[in-house]
Amino acid sequence: MNDDTINDSGLGNSPAFAFVQALAIELSGGKVDIPSFPDIVARVRQVLSDEFVSSKQIVRVVSAEPALAGKLLLIANSVALNPGGVRIIELKSAITRIGLNMVRSASLSFAMEQMRKSESLAELRAPMTELWERSVLVAAMSYVVAKRFTNVNPDTALLAGLMHGMGKLYILTRASQFPLLFNDQPTYKQIVRDWHASIAKAILENWEINDDIVAAVEEFENLDRTHIGANDLTDVLTVANLLASFHEFPESIELNMQGVKACERMKLDREAVERILSESSQEVASLRAALGT
Repeated sequence: MNDDTINDSGLGNSPAFAFVQALAIELSGGKVDIPSFPDIVARVRQVLSDEFVSSKQIVRVVSAEPALAGKLLLIANSVALNPGGVRIIELKSAITRIGLNMVRSASLSFAMEQMRKSESLAELRAPMTELWERSVLVAAMSYVVAKRFTNVNPDTALLAGLMHGMGKLYILTRASQFPLLFNDQPTYKQIVRDWHASIAKAILENWEINDDIVAAVEEFENLDRTHIGANDLTDVLTVANLLASFHEFPESIELNMQGVKACERMKLDREAVERILSESSQEVASLRAALGT
């Protein structure tokens, strides 16, 4: 968003305008990161950036944080990833089973738990919890949609689902420095709508996340998006976000699927949606529990 767009935003010289100016400066400055993220997340990202990394190296980093190691074991033993029920108790075996994208997902989940426990962010605990619960639900739905309707890797889809709210998280944590903004919720929500996708893109690029995930997080809200070829990760995230919005009200989903190109490409109708919600309910519940909601 450039200076002309900011000036035409209708925010005047309000606290919201000052906040948007601050966001613009941060984005134009280059590397954007989530404030208050635990150091272990950066260490996990660093070790996983090596395409030849061994399980032993990952274990060495993860073992430094027992709570993260425990979360990896929890995910590896979830119904979704361990339908046979053969319990894993060794961290190396867990990492081998779940793969690197699930390790990334676990580190994000751990980071959110630590942020919600932080006294310095206590006033944001409720909205952070709400945002993370939504991200986990979208992630679980992404996993299911990818596995049942596409050739997209479900683990990658789950990671994209978890990351789709990173721009909203950034805005939330930064907005704590502009307390008057929270008193004007319509304006705050407008800022989130206008800015979260571009901020999420900047964060994920800084984290050197796969380009397909970056594109999906940036574009999933474009319901008119068209492309040539098979259903892709962006399609998965678009549909998963829709399912997350209406999973408790399946009778409303048919109307909301109309005109959504990703739904058309997957040939989804109300019957197909109700079937997937029913058949995947245990899988979705296990993923949500393992990821911390």
